[in-house]
Amino acid sequence: MPNPRRADHWIKTLRLEKHPEGGHFREVYRALESIPRSGLPARFAGPRSFSTAILFLLRAGDFSAFHRLRADEVWHYYRGAALTVHEITPAGELREHRLGPDPEKGDSFLAVVSAGSWIAASLQRRSGYVLVGCTVAPGFDFLDFELARRQQLMRLYPAHRRLIEKLTR
Repeated sequence: MPNPRRADHWIKTLRLEKHPEGGHFREVYRALESIPRSGLPARFAGPRSFSTAILFLLRAGDFSAFHRLRADEVWHYYRGAALTVHEITPAGELREHRLGPDPEKGDSFLAVVSAGSWIAASLQRRSGYVLVGCTVAPGFDFLDFELARRQQLMRLYPAHRRLIEKLTR
């Protein structure tokens, strides 16, 4: 029987694919209904699904590179090691959300990142993996996804230079 404590087991079982920001993912939900462009803020170029959800897995040594979305994103912890979701707000404030299995040690099962913030994620340990879910509302569209350019992000937020260098490609 495959070991459910191994990342490869979950990648195969859940049919996850490589994600452009790092890690592996699969979209598991996309609302059938959508919001018309006229019902959305100006930052959206067209209609969007009410909501979407993905499964996302990171292995030790990998990271989710800084990126931003035009919608709020809710991260849900499912299994594995603790994960830090790094958020740089448009005002330059660094927020670190720790997702993991042990609330008594400061872990949370859920974290919310606001639309327009830069988001990256990395494991707390140098071994293992983490399996999380991400829910986006209005629903995710690659038109709303921006992968950070290292030099540009460091110019905007020089106080976070070391973290940006570590979590960009």
